[in-house]
This record gives sequence, structure tokens and C-alpha cells, in this order.
Amino acid sequence: MRAARLIKMVLLLQSRPSMTAAELARELEVSERTVTRDAQALSEAGVPVYADRGRAGGYRLVGGYRTRLTGLARSEAEALFLSGVPGALREMGLEDAASAARLKVSAALLPSLRDASESAAQRFHLDAPGWYQEPGTPELLPVLAEAVWGDRMVTARYRRGEREAERELAPYGLVLKAGVWYLCARADRGAYRVYRVERFTGVEPGEERFVRDEGFDLPRFWEERAAAFARSLLRTEVVVRLSEAGARELPYVTDRAAARQALDAAGPPDPAGWLTVTLPVESEDVAYGQLLGLGPEAEVLEPRGLRERFARAAGRMAGRYGCG
Repeated sequence: MRAARLIKMVLLLQSRPSMTAAELARELEVSERTVTRDAQALSEAGVPVYADRGRAGGYRLVGGYRTRLTGLARSEAEALFLSGVPGALREMGLEDAASAARLKVSAALLPSLRDASESAAQRFHLDAPGWYQEPGTPELLPVLAEAVWGDRMVTARYRRGEREAERELAPYGLVLKAGVWYLCARADRGAYRVYRVERFTGVEPGEERFVRDEGFDLPRFWEERAAAFARSLLRTEVVVRLSEAGARELPYVTDRAAARQALDAAGPPDPAGWLTVTLPVESEDVAYGQLLGLGPEAEVLEPRGLRERFARAAGRMAGRYGCG
């Protein structure tokens, strides 16, 4: 346990000019006193850890000291090679850089771990696009990826329906969702927005670099925007009675989060064991297509027009099967 912590401490100090005892304690999840003892142990072992005294002091490595990655366990080495998404890197124009990085990491590993990349690749593969979709690479994706890496402002033309608008964008990050690329950017030095990359018709990187907002967290921003977008689509409500089987299947035929919230908010089942839920849906047409998948395990109560539509569909189906 301590050996792993000492290795992590060295790697942290390699990645930054210096760190205070408080920062190291927070990263390593130990006390500042333990940090002091660990720094002393590293120094005695020949690792040149130097302590700067005073209010602005901290710990740093001297003499350009670098360590080889001999502290990696097999599971850690294999996980390292899983961290990249080959298809996404290729689409962003970063395949060569990623390949070079993997080679350098492989060269630094212990001989017994050199097969970690092949071992991981033969056991796990990420295929991001959804089924029945033709994956395509947006033409301007590599240009945007380069601007994201370089923190460069871009002048971009973006298509919305029949209209095209031009914007000055600070491109903060790219997201690959179900085979579709999105750009998270700060528009005209104002709010953060999400743009579908395939809708860009022109991107011109500028010489100006933007200063990143240190409080911006791409994963958190995307999670919040994705959740808000999903909620914004659910503009209609339907009331449905569900059998026990229908309640189990509901999250698999409609929006999963909305289905689970509706089930959680439902009262106790009726004497026949059926639950009545109020379900947010995108529209009556969408609800019709989704709830048909539950067949006789669901009964639409409201709105009246949707209930009548199901009744007509049930009558046609009964006639089709000679039951009418």
C-alpha cells in the first residue's frame, strides 16, 4: 500500500513544477504528516525530492528526475491501453500521436507487462455507433479537434434548418455520443453551447488563443446538458395502467429515466395487481409507438384520443387474427 502511494507521489511531482504538502495530502488521501514522512523516505531511497520552506513552499523534484513506469501492475497497464478509443482518435486525426504514445509507454513498462496492449485489445473493444446506423466522420472534425487541443478561437458557420449563422467560438471540448460528434463551445464569449459537428459548414481557426475557464468540467457539463435535453423532449403526459410484466418492461420501451420516475411515483397496485402511472412522453405519436410494444400488459387511460387510437388498433389486430 505504501509502495503504491510513494510511486503515485513521484508521478504527481513529475507532472507539476511543485506541490504543497496540503495538495499532496489531498491527492494521496493521507495527512500532511504522512506526506512529510513519505518525502523523507523517497529522499533516502535516492529520489531527489526537495522541500521548499515558507508560505509559498512545497515539494518538487530536482535535476529533471524521471522515473520509469516500473510500478504498474498488469491490471493498471491493461487499463491504460483501454483509455483510448481508436476509432474516435482516427476521426480526430490523432491516430499517429496515440500510436506513438502507446509505443513510448510500452517501452517504459517492465518486460513482463509489454504484452498489455495486445492483451487489452483482444478482450475489450468499443464500437460507439448505435445499431442500424451508418457511421460517418464529419469533414470538419479534424480541424475542430486541432482547435480544441490548441485552445484556438475559431470562426464557424453553422447550419440550423434552412438558415446558416456565423459565430466566434471558443471550442472547449468534443463529445462522441452514440456515433455522433458534438462540440461544446463558448459562443461569442458568452454562454456555453452544444453544436452538432456535422452541421458545421465552415471552420476557420484563428491565431488568437482563449484562456480556459478553470471551473469548466466537460463531463459534468455534458451530463447536465444531455439530461436537460432529454427532459425538454418530454412535453406530454399519458396515464397508463400496467400489469406487473408491463411495469418491468416500461423502462425498455420508453425513456428510461422518465419511466423509472413514473414507477417510483405511482401509488400501490390495484386489487388486480396493476399500477397506474403518469408518464412523460415526447408526443402522443411517440407514446403510441412505444407503448404498443407492451401489448396487453398496458392500458392507456388518458388522453382520450390516444386511448381511442389503441382501441382501434386492438380491434384491427383482433380482426387480423380472426378473433373479432
